[in-house]
Parts: sequence; structure tokens; C-alpha cells
Amino acid sequence: MSARRQNVVPDDALGEMTSPRGSGADVDEIHDAVAERLGNNVIRYTKTRRRVVEVLARARQPLTVDEIRTMTAAPLSSVYRTLAILEEVGLVHRLTNDNSEYARFELAEDLLGHHHHLACASCGAMTDVTLPKNVEADLDRALALLAEQQHFTVDGHRLDIIGTCATCTDAPHAQGETTRAE
Repeated sequence: MSARRQNVVPDDALGEMTSPRGSGADVDEIHDAVAERLGNNVIRYTKTRRRVVEVLARARQPLTVDEIRTMTAAPLSSVYRTLAILEEVGLVHRLTNDNSEYARFELAEDLLGHHHHLACASCGAMTDVTLPKNVEADLDRALALLAEQQHFTVDGHRLDIIGTCATCTDAPHAQGETTRAE
């Protein structure tokens, strides 16, 4: 099951939500950072690992293993091994959506920039979004207050907004338009 890229419609009260991938580091900078981190862990930056990182760097959303395999033309076992290694050294994050049968993967935020996800509860699609700075600041303040009340130290946050994507919202309407031959 492949996720379609979805446009995020801005809410006028919140400002524009955007994809973080267009404004983050360029692919060459990402490759340099990955090579350095792997080198520090005495792990070779192979051609397959470079291709996987390139695919994840250019994606506009977290990808499934099958989507990564298709885009890299690498053997499935190599993609799994590469993702496991990159995840182990903190370069890749595994994301799950309770209603999706597939985990999705993306580069770590220190490579792409801070962002959140819209997660479809129906099909499992995930789309990256960056909140407007004022909304992100309000969220940080609310989390700091919660942490203080709970005697908890916040190191960061991830926010997955669960709902229904446009494709799944429109699906029941399309099915209802079919005519019956009864």
C-alpha cells in the first residue's frame, strides 16, 4: 500500500503549514552528516546506504520499506539491513500508525528539521508538516508547563495528528456513486 503525497491545507487561524523537507539541509549536506556519523561508529557508507539516505532525504513524507526498495532498486534484505543500521545510530526514525500494517521511516530531525505528521487512521498514510513558529512556541510552552507539573524533563516532542486523509474521506462518496445492476 503506497501513500499518496497530500497537500496540507493551511488553517487561516494557524498560518501556513509546510513540508519541512524543502527548507532543510540540502542532500549533499545530509550525505556529509550521515557519512561523518557512520564513520564515528566505524560503519561504511555503502552505495546502498547512500541510495536509501538519498530517497529518504528527497521524500516529502515517511516511507515504507517497500516504497524505499522500489525507489532504490536495492534488494529488500539490503534495505532492511540499511534501515536497521541507520536506526541504530540515530540517523533514521521508525514511525508507526496504529491503523497501518507498515512501519514508515524517515531521516532524523537533526538532518531534516523539526516537524510533525498528519497520520491517516484509515489508510496509514503519513504526511510531514511544519507548524507556524507561533503555534510551535505555544506548544513548547504548554509542554514545559506540563513537564513542570509532572516533574519531568522534556528533551523534545513529536506530534502525530490522527485523522482521515482527503483520499479516504472521498472514498465512500465515490463508492456510493456506482450504479447497481439489480
